Amino acid sequence: MRATPGLLYKGFFSRSLDELKRLSNIALKMEGIKGPSGPLPMHSFDGPEGVADCKLMCDVDIGGYSKASLDWVPPAQHSPPPLPLDPAASPRRHMTPAHARFHGSISTALPPHRPDIQRSGFAAWRTLDRPPTVFGRAVWDIDMYTYLALRVKSDGRSYFVNVQTESVVPSDLHQHRLFARRPGEWETVLVKWNDFVRTNHGFVVEPQTEMLRQKVKSVGIGLTDRVPGPFELCIQSMWATNDPNEADSHEEESQTANAAEGKLKNKSGKNIKWSED
Repeated sequence: MRATPGLLYKGFFSRSLDELKRLSNIALKMEGIKGPSGPLPMHSFDGPEGVADCKLMCDVDIGGYSKASLDWVPPAQHSPPPLPLDPAASPRRHMTPAHARFHGSISTALPPHRPDIQRSGFAAWRTLDRPPTVFGRAVWDIDMYTYLALRVKSDGRSYFVNVQTESVVPSDLHQHRLFARRPGEWETVLVKWNDFVRTNHGFVVEPQTEMLRQKVKSVGIGLTDRVPGPFELCIQSMWATNDPNEADSHEEESQTANAAEGKLKNKSGKNIKWSED
């Protein structure tokens, strides 16, 4: 089914009106002078449209054998088992928030009829490029924020947060390890925007250049540890913030706990160690 020109026209001007309201609100609150008055929502999985607005990637696209899915999970209530000290007590009901479930299985097997493929074993997803408005293509301006915040439940594997901007080189990514400290539990993780590393096709770009913070196009998460087996990461939302107290644990502590060494390599093949500052 093809959308009618009227619907497309309405969508374009509806987005433009929303963008005008957002810019006007920034001007009225003088956030350019005083700084932002609160966090900047970037992407949420409150509804199934949150998953529909994402792109899933996997080495199957190049003939590999990994499997990956990004599914929307509606909110649900559940009751934890009673504590042993008080088995007669009525357990409190907890709400599992709506979220996306990124899951599948990693395989490092190479396609037999593709000698040009030397590496496989990856899966990732990212938000789609935001549609244009009368003010141009919509992007996130996170220049006034210190952290990227992610509400996640991890299985403990070595995931990366991937950020793409309107770079001169379209294939450039800014990456950082997602240091989750409580696998199997919901937690808020903060990553400093200044700590992202510029990469291209999995290798660190030298010399490094600063992220174009005024023009962030997409945010996503990838798994490239090339460890065969199942994976699962749940994510509720992502936002930019200046409040370090939003984190359940600070990024620097997580880096120390994870030996502060990631899977990214430079052109010499040496692993990149994350700064602990």
